[in-house]
Amino acid sequence: MPGISPDISQGLTLIALIAGVVVVVEYTARHPGLIEFRDAKPYNRGRFALLFIIVLALTLMQRAVSLQDGQHVPQIAMWLGAALDFNFSPVRMLRAALPGGLTLEHEANVQAAASVAFVLAQLGLAGFLAAVYLRYWPNRSSVLNVWVNLPNFDPTKGIDVVHRLEREGQINILVGIILPFSLPVLLHISSLLVQPLTLETPLSLVWGVALWAFVPVSLVMRGVAMYRVAQLIRAQRRRIADAEASVPLPARSAYS
Repeated sequence: MPGISPDISQGLTLIALIAGVVVVVEYTARHPGLIEFRDAKPYNRGRFALLFIIVLALTLMQRAVSLQDGQHVPQIAMWLGAALDFNFSPVRMLRAALPGGLTLEHEANVQAAASVAFVLAQLGLAGFLAAVYLRYWPNRSSVLNVWVNLPNFDPTKGIDVVHRLEREGQINILVGIILPFSLPVLLHISSLLVQPLTLETPLSLVWGVALWAFVPVSLVMRGVAMYRVAQLIRAQRRRIADAEASVPLPARSAYS
């Protein structure tokens, strides 16, 4: 995007390098660390690709707006914004959460960017749900290790591990569904105490809208993944129980 100062570019590059080092260290370590589902590809790759596509699309859109070229991209975004501008829409609620005094052009720009990010995020979620439904994820030929893929999940704590996984999966899905509607309300409430978030700079608009669209979808994907792991454990227990039931008991002797 044009108009980005060298200091901001260097700072973002440093943050990207640190994040890259953390990911490389996590994936090359023998023992699990902080990243979940690192051995259940392509779950994390899909989430990274989804965030990359959202950020890239919003960046190209803001570049076209700033340079006044490639007007077909903003027009498509404006059409999506108009299509998603209905009552109780997350896009409308995000626009309504912006503070007063902003220009109509900026509000329309935020609405269009939010619509593009929201549609891309929902498409990514639909693809992941299709992969789970078609049994493409997790891979049938691989064994899913709960300790490696859920390093922060303690299977020995509390109730049965299957019930805990299902409960946490349901909580993640519920929070992911509610979050797009609650975040604009929280932003509006926070503007009464601190400086309101206007998203007037292209950089803040791109990352703010991208995270607004990606974080809820990421939580839903995590909840579905945990629920899928619970189903795999339940199915494995059922197979073990059936195998034990099919083993014939040893014959008793007449003197026993």
